[in-house]
Amino acid sequence: MTSPRYPFELVETYRLKGGRLVLIRPIHPQDETLVQSFVRELSPRSRRFRFHSAIRELDPRMLHAATHVDYRRHLALIAEWFDGEAETEIGAARYFVAKDGKTAEFAIAVADAWQRQGLARHLLERLSAIATQRGLQRLQGDVLEENQAMLGLAIDMGFEVREHASEPGIFVVERDLTGPVQPRPAEPRKIAGLAHYI
Repeated sequence: MTSPRYPFELVETYRLKGGRLVLIRPIHPQDETLVQSFVRELSPRSRRFRFHSAIRELDPRMLHAATHVDYRRHLALIAEWFDGEAETEIGAARYFVAKDGKTAEFAIAVADAWQRQGLARHLLERLSAIATQRGLQRLQGDVLEENQAMLGLAIDMGFEVREHASEPGIFVVERDLTGPVQPRPAEPRKIAGLAHYI
């Protein structure tokens, strides 16, 4: 069985608001140590926002699944900072294509010290662009109600936001990829807990 082709065409550099240049590339099976270090060094709050649980690290099964992807139904990008020869993962974004073959479910995390520099927005834009290019029709994700920054970003980027039908405290953010993006202001009266962010 052959390994999936590594999509070198998705490798890019991105300059953060503070001026630092970071590398964004598809994940590789050899990134297990890098990925585990990234998860361990997230604050408990950031880990909960990403995994919706109080995990401290990825178990072997989760770590293997996170780094061994096919780049089609499961795409994962990581953002890296190089300080001399030291390589540090500072952000991650991925999507999984649902069984319908039209919807992709995404997740994003950014290291605490690197937040509020435009990285999460850029990673979400990249996922959206790749999903659109590959013919997917919808991008969606589950976001905890207290994750105000992610909910605000999704609204700003034109995602619809609704309460999860069966999980209290979770919002579903979703965007139609087949039409033009229409960013709009939120309606805080309809989305409890967002008023102080908007």
